[in-house]
Amino acid sequence: MSRRSGILEFAVLGLLRESPMHGYELRKRLNTSLGVFRAFSYGTLYPCLKTLVANGWLIEEPGNDAEAAPLTGRRAKIVYRLTAEGKEHFEQLLSQTGPDAYEDETFAARFAFFGQTSRDVRMRVLEGRRSRLEERLEKMRLSLARTRERLDDYTLELQRHGMESVEREVRWLNELIESERAGRDLKGPASGEPGSRDTTSGASGGLPRPGDDPRPDTPDDTAT
Repeated sequence: MSRRSGILEFAVLGLLRESPMHGYELRKRLNTSLGVFRAFSYGTLYPCLKTLVANGWLIEEPGNDAEAAPLTGRRAKIVYRLTAEGKEHFEQLLSQTGPDAYEDETFAARFAFFGQTSRDVRMRVLEGRRSRLEERLEKMRLSLARTRERLDDYTLELQRHGMESVEREVRWLNELIESERAGRDLKGPASGEPGSRDTTSGASGGLPRPGDDPRPDTPDDTAT
């Protein structure tokens, strides 16, 4: 299984841990909430869902429109629900803190589900990510020092921009790690607002709730 497909399976399981959804809802949440998935299609999502069903981590159920579908001539939407085995598998994935958790795309997905992750695991992932970026930043500085005289102004500015981006993320990680060590939680939406969650209990959370989506809702998620 490729890293990208593994990240997609992880994100799908995490979203379905919040609540059952049909394919279009899943795709919209992935598209609007996590940038790494903005370019993927139904042709990518549905094979992933089929694999998760075959593994026993999801089950397919008829949607609420199952009775009305024969009257309209349209196939009923299929709703995907997380099984007990799927929840256990997702929790195992959440507990992993190896090097893969620090990579750029993987870290984005892991961080999006920090609301469902224990504090000690969050700390290990954040510290691992910071260490990885500090190593990258040192290599960038050494490279710039060696090639500075041979670069034109625009290439030099581009490299500086890249370094500044990494430095900003390191500062951001430092703040997060300090908050975790102090036992403080990130300030989320006000209680009662959609998407509010407790970042320590692990009872809910996942990808942030998307805001208004300018694209029209024209789902075609009757594929199985």
